[in-house]
Amino acid sequence: MRVDFDPEALGGPGFYRFMTSVVVPRPIAWVSTVTPDGAVDNLAPHSFFSIASTDPPIVQFTSIGRKDSLRNVEDTGEFVINFCSEPNLHLIRDTATDFPRIVSEFGTAGIEREPSRHVRPPRVASAPVVLECRSHTTLRMGNSTMVFGRIFLAAVHEEYLVNGRPDAELLRPLTKLGGDEWGTLGQIMHLSRIPYEEPRGE
Repeated sequence: MRVDFDPEALGGPGFYRFMTSVVVPRPIAWVSTVTPDGAVDNLAPHSFFSIASTDPPIVQFTSIGRKDSLRNVEDTGEFVINFCSEPNLHLIRDTATDFPRIVSEFGTAGIEREPSRHVRPPRVASAPVVLECRSHTTLRMGNSTMVFGRIFLAAVHEEYLVNGRPDAELLRPLTKLGGDEWGTLGQIMHLSRIPYEEPRGE
């Protein structure tokens, strides 16, 4: 027997909690930005994050409400996606606090910066992978704004590369689940696609 969940009856916050418990695991974009005057750098995790296009390379994260990351991207057109790895769990959690825009999460959480090559926002020095992005498009949808950014540089610490590409087991990706739940990689399964011409097994 199924239990029905009516979005209208639950309302926005109630159905948000339902959706984020069902759409799991979700990769996390740890987004660094700067204020227009360059005085304050911000860093915040966004768990609505995905690839939007591969050619040109575009990634997308969603800001629920008018968060500092969104405001800074709108004002400067630049941001960095810092890969969220398991060793940085507590630092990522610490940057999820709703600080005022004039407060730098880098400084508050004691996170080491490193300069980016093509954009003004700094990178997280301990992040295994960073994606330097310039804003491509923003799209308002309901109470949220989807931010699309074109990648102008991807940089990976060399110890995370195997045969020329980042290795998932070495990266130890961190994911967001429902409520205050976080997830780690777990078991990796290798299963190739079956070409149409090949027969399927029983």
